[in-house]
Amino acid sequence: MATYSFRLYVAGQTPRSLAAVANLRALCDTYLPGCHEIEVIDAAEQPDLAEEERILAIPIVIRTKPLPSFRVIGDLSDRARAAALLGLPEVGRSSPEGQAQ
Repeated sequence: MATYSFRLYVAGQTPRSLAAVANLRALCDTYLPGCHEIEVIDAAEQPDLAEEERILAIPIVIRTKPLPSFRVIGDLSDRARAAALLGLPEVGRSSPEGQAQ
């Protein structure tokens, strides 16, 4: 299975930010066990990086690998929808396209 990389932008330790972190971790544990990397970035602490990525809303997760990249705004509480929007494979599938190799 391909390794997936995510960059999650949050704003401090707010309840919404903490929920986004927890929900992304749960998504990855369910859909991509052992095949994911998550980088959490506090936009307040690293505004230059947020500006470089053109972040306009927080929380936002960016799937950086595999390409193409996808962005999802919000706390990812609707996990099934978030998984689909991030292009995650179906549970039990092994390729980024959702088809067994």
